[in-house]
Amino acid sequence: MKHTLSILVNNHPGVMSHVSGLFTRRGYNIDSIAVGVTDNQEVSSMTIVLNGDDFVVGQVKNQLLKLPDVLKVQDMAYASSVQRELVLVSFSINESNRSEALTICNGFDVKILEMTEDSLLIEFSGNSRQVTNIIAVLKPFGIREISRTGQIAIAYRNQNAV
Repeated sequence: MKHTLSILVNNHPGVMSHVSGLFTRRGYNIDSIAVGVTDNQEVSSMTIVLNGDDFVVGQVKNQLLKLPDVLKVQDMAYASSVQRELVLVSFSINESNRSEALTICNGFDVKILEMTEDSLLIEFSGNSRQVTNIIAVLKPFGIREISRTGQIAIAYRNQNAV
């Protein structure tokens, strides 16, 4: 089962290495990792996605909290958080499939960054399933290049929110 951990850490050199090293030492694979500074320049937010049952994730959370620069660890349940990732995709188009490509892009509500005679460069953000779906739909056109960020997440403040 996939779990998304939101981790607040002190914004110091080497903190990400210490956190990721904890996963390595215990043989846990990180599916996705994203790090950015919060509104407080001295604190960073890390979002890590991993596979594991509740027991494994509980162990990881306890071990993370033992690291001196880790301030808070939260398991972000899908139903009570917003989870997004960004993908940039450059793919081939031609005169005969340009209209189909643009219709697909419109259906996914993507942002077109560049269109040339033989290619389209798009930006799309959504949950991991949506990002995977758009990549699959665009694959037959011939993907030239792809860059996919790690997942980020934030908890709903009102747990009854939709």
